[in-house]
Amino acid sequence: MATLKVRKLKSFPVEISVPGDKSISHRAAMFAGMADGTTVIEGFLPSEDCLCSVKAMQAMGAEVEPLEERPGAGLVKLAVTGRGPKLQPPAGPLDCGNSGTTMRLLAGILAGQNFTAEMFGDASLSRRPMKRIADPLRLMGAAIEGQGEKICAPLKITGGALHPIQYTLPVASAQVKSAVLLAGLFASGKTTVIEPVATRNHTERIMSHFGVKWLREGNAITVYGGQAPRATDIVVPGDISSAAFWMVAAAATPDAELMLRNVGLNSTRTGIINVLLRMGAHITHSETDTAGEPRGNVMVRGGDLSATVIGGAEIPNVIDELPILAVAGALARGTTLIRDARELRVKETDRIAAVAENLRRMGVTVTEHEDGMEIEGGARLRGATISTYHDHRIAMAFAIAGLFAEGETVIEGAECINTSYPGFEHDLALFSETRESGAQIPVLSQAPGK
Repeated sequence: MATLKVRKLKSFPVEISVPGDKSISHRAAMFAGMADGTTVIEGFLPSEDCLCSVKAMQAMGAEVEPLEERPGAGLVKLAVTGRGPKLQPPAGPLDCGNSGTTMRLLAGILAGQNFTAEMFGDASLSRRPMKRIADPLRLMGAAIEGQGEKICAPLKITGGALHPIQYTLPVASAQVKSAVLLAGLFASGKTTVIEPVATRNHTERIMSHFGVKWLREGNAITVYGGQAPRATDIVVPGDISSAAFWMVAAAATPDAELMLRNVGLNSTRTGIINVLLRMGAHITHSETDTAGEPRGNVMVRGGDLSATVIGGAEIPNVIDELPILAVAGALARGTTLIRDARELRVKETDRIAAVAENLRRMGVTVTEHEDGMEIEGGARLRGATISTYHDHRIAMAFAIAGLFAEGETVIEGAECINTSYPGFEHDLALFSETRESGAQIPVLSQAPGK
């Protein structure tokens, strides 16, 4: 088990470039694998999660050529030659590792294939509910078998001829929306997903980039079956969810100035900026649009933060950033309230319980609720031993907390950071003297016969 030891903030870098966007890297690999032709993906995130998606598409016939690796990070540029939307049966079960995105989006693709395939994951992923994707995909005609009432992994999916449906999401979820839209590409007619509130729209944007037509009317997104993605190169912007850790570090440090370069600024993902502005941070950004995704440089100037309320319709926009926003709440004046975030209970771990427990270890008063928590800010943080519960965002959020704590903060199980941010320890060392042991950079191996 890898551990990461963090001491108090000692310096502040001028700028940081974060790795490629996790959500877009997953989708780029999948659409490239379903396209007829070769797609070059630049700025790819070589995390364990995203490599699971690449390897799954390899296992179903896509050819993958590594083009560029970055020291300390891994594969950042690759060429994917797809075999068209109809894939070949994999030789064995598909390993999704810790990636809920891989499992849920692949389920939509597998639902439209003329074969049976199995997917499995690690212990954490195997506890996450897959019923939310099984229900609509079964309505479309796919046969899906899983474990227990929540239809947990391992999953067995038998695809075939699908029926189009109109499906209203019971809970706002970009992953469920994406699974249904992907299955809709294989259905005979018009498939529509209705969202209770808008969720991140990377799937819709990447469909446009790969030549797939779709339509949004209000909260309804429609796609017509029979369309095949067209191979086209794509440049992935930096991940704003990764940039969020450094945004909070800068925002909570008086007189700090930090430039984050080439960050994705999709409006369904910039809730972290809106919340920090509301807390009193000084943030400006420029914006360009490349390959369908807005991106730009973000400048953060630090100062004193004030408490806020985070809830309602903004929750889907900041769901991945809530652990680090909870840390921001601990560093702010007043009591920060996070509510309407029950979805945190079924992430890689129960993030409400994990955040509350670790904040208490660092001396923060936290009141836990079923759908969120109240955090009393202003306490002097003390170093502590942090349990990550194998959750990368818990590990990174409390590494940032460790920059503001007296003494040493020990992050146990830090290897989970590689699921989303290879090179995080390197960037953290720009702020503090850190020590780590046992973590490894994930790599992509060629599939047999490739």
